[in-house]
Amino acid sequence: MDFIYTTHAEESIAKRKLNKEIVEDVIKNPETTEVSRLGRRIAQRSVNNKLLRVVYVNEQSVYIVITAYYIEEGRYR
Repeated sequence: MDFIYTTHAEESIAKRKLNKEIVEDVIKNPETTEVSRLGRRIAQRSVNNKLLRVVYVNEQSVYIVITAYYIEEGRYR
């Protein structure tokens, strides 16, 4: 499994002080996965009492990470 990060993803992950290993693990092992209105996938999992959402697209065996962010539990559930 290969991961590519868009410039926006790199910037948002750095700004939010996220760990790429955790972002990739959420994609591999999500609690839930949704499809956005643009057809992108959103993997979600609780991490440190927060809900981490990772927006990505899957092209063949490559995951392209668009962005990742924490939200309050229950906001999108």
